[in-house]
Amino acid sequence: MVKHMKGTSNKREILGTLVCTSDEMSSLEDILSSNQCPSAAITSKGTDVTPNRDSGVCKIVKQHGVEGEKPMIGDKVCVHYTGRLLNGKKFDSSLDRKEPFVFNLGKGQVIKAWDIGVCSMQKGEVCLLLCKPEYAYGSSGSPPKVPPNATLVFEIELLSFRGEELTEDGGIVRRIKVKGEGYNNPNDGATVHVHLQGWCGGCLFESRDVTFVVGESVEAGIQLGVDRAMEKMQKGECCLLYLKPKYGYGKDGKPEYNIGSNAELLYEVTLKDFKKSKESWEMDLEEKLERADLVKQKGTQYFKAGRYSHAVIQYQQIVTWLEMECGSGTEQLQAIQSLLLVAHLNLGLCCLRLREYSQTVENCNKVMELDPDNEKALYRRGEARLLRNEFSMALEDFRQVLQVNPCNRAARSQIAVCQRKIREHNERDKIIYANMFQRFAEHDAKVVKLKRKKEDSGHSDQNKQSLKRPCLSEDGP
Repeated sequence: MVKHMKGTSNKREILGTLVCTSDEMSSLEDILSSNQCPSAAITSKGTDVTPNRDSGVCKIVKQHGVEGEKPMIGDKVCVHYTGRLLNGKKFDSSLDRKEPFVFNLGKGQVIKAWDIGVCSMQKGEVCLLLCKPEYAYGSSGSPPKVPPNATLVFEIELLSFRGEELTEDGGIVRRIKVKGEGYNNPNDGATVHVHLQGWCGGCLFESRDVTFVVGESVEAGIQLGVDRAMEKMQKGECCLLYLKPKYGYGKDGKPEYNIGSNAELLYEVTLKDFKKSKESWEMDLEEKLERADLVKQKGTQYFKAGRYSHAVIQYQQIVTWLEMECGSGTEQLQAIQSLLLVAHLNLGLCCLRLREYSQTVENCNKVMELDPDNEKALYRRGEARLLRNEFSMALEDFRQVLQVNPCNRAARSQIAVCQRKIREHNERDKIIYANMFQRFAEHDAKVVKLKRKKEDSGHSDQNKQSLKRPCLSEDGP
């Protein structure tokens, strides 16, 4: 990108970083201004980075990056770039927009040349990337700026990269070392065959081949983070999983592996094979009802063992299978509603234990759509709202519990807690607002005092000026 380079012929400033150039690291402007064909020049000086070595993507490193890891498939990468045609005409630049470009590597979100070329870069590296049409926009081009069958040259700076977050809380981060086959993924209930290795603090603590059922991995001693990653993997995939404590051994740790409390784990997992469980649309209602009853029992087993996240997986399957079913008669309808009510009620309790209070409220609301006066749902929603400091709403929930069951002493106790919290909150507000109004009053008093002082000073200056004026005689000067 010519307009972003300056300096002498042997030293240039590229994207704000000084680097030395040589015959092996020619600038784009030199290549474009030379008599040699730019495509041939880059191909002769650069490195072919295509997997099949067909010279479709050639790279010249202009500035070496930081030694270490390179981006992997699925990583979120952040780059600055400028793209030009072989005649030197610029057709796109993130620098002109003054905003880096972010995309997921190897996911087809960019042209093929970028997925190949950026994989070969290191953080901080700046390179020229020659992209033949079949690795760029092909025979269609990208009207109106890129014509058909155009060979392109990009200057790219890799600013940063990080793994793909598989959960909203960032507790499971995946980096793909080897891409898997096809597009099928294991589902909950699938039987998977994996090879895994686990590290903590750089020390290998397990390495084994294991077969387990997704959603029931705890029975094979598999961590929740590995279990939850399965639904994103494909057969043959090898990936690195970075697990926060919540998805590993948590606060308890694993003393026999010398893993302490709240330790982060790293797993390398290869999905060797899997057999999917039946999808919802593959089962008739009778089969769904039968399986839902078994899954409910499994969920209750996990809940009693304190495996709340695994219990959530089981109860959520019931919701997935039955939430759109209405049955063909009263008996089936009652069976569906009964299972859904239990599933949402238990999900609410699991989420309460996991401190996921928004999900608790959501599941309790689902219960009350089926049973508006459900005592347990009202009480659990009240607990969640109290823990979210929504004291007035929690108070209303507990009062509704007493309307349903006047003998519920726990609800009566919680009402007293809510009322005390509301009083404390109001007292804090009074103190805060009283202090605020006092500060406002003090500020206003200072402003008035300063204004008066300025006015008094102004009057004093005027008096001094009048005293200094010379007296004029009647005869004139």
